[in-house]
Amino acid sequence: MALEITGKLTQILPMESGEGKNGTWKKQYFVIEYMDGQYPKKVCIQLWGDKTDILKSLQPGTDVKVAFNVESREYNGRWYTDVKAWRVEVGGSASSSSSAPSAAFAEPSYDNGAGSSGGNDNDLPF
Repeated sequence: MALEITGKLTQILPMESGEGKNGTWKKQYFVIEYMDGQYPKKVCIQLWGDKTDILKSLQPGTDVKVAFNVESREYNGRWYTDVKAWRVEVGGSASSSSSAPSAAFAEPSYDNGAGSSGGNDNDLPF
C-alpha cells in the first residue's frame, strides 16, 4: 500500500553511505511538516540510492508531495519502522486544507459464497 503526504520541507539531513554485501549504498533523510487538524506534525522520511539526488535541487521551505511506503522489521526483540519515499514532487498542494497522510483504498468486496447473482451488493456476508 502506497501512502502520500503533502507538506513543507523543513530539513535535509546529511547523506549516509557505506559498503554492504551488494556494494556501496547511500541514503538520506529529510523532514517535512504537514497540518493535521489544528497543529502541525513532522515526519522524517528516507530516500535510498539514486533517489537521494532528488534532494540536491530542493531547499527547506519548499512545498512537496511525497509518495512513500512504511515498513517495520524486528531485530533482537525490538521493532524499527522506516518511512521510505519512492517519489518526491515539488509544489504539491500543501496549501490545501487536507494535507495529512492519505492512502487510496479500493472498496472492499465481500463474497458470501452465493456469487454476484441476486441480492443487494451492499449486504454483509452474514
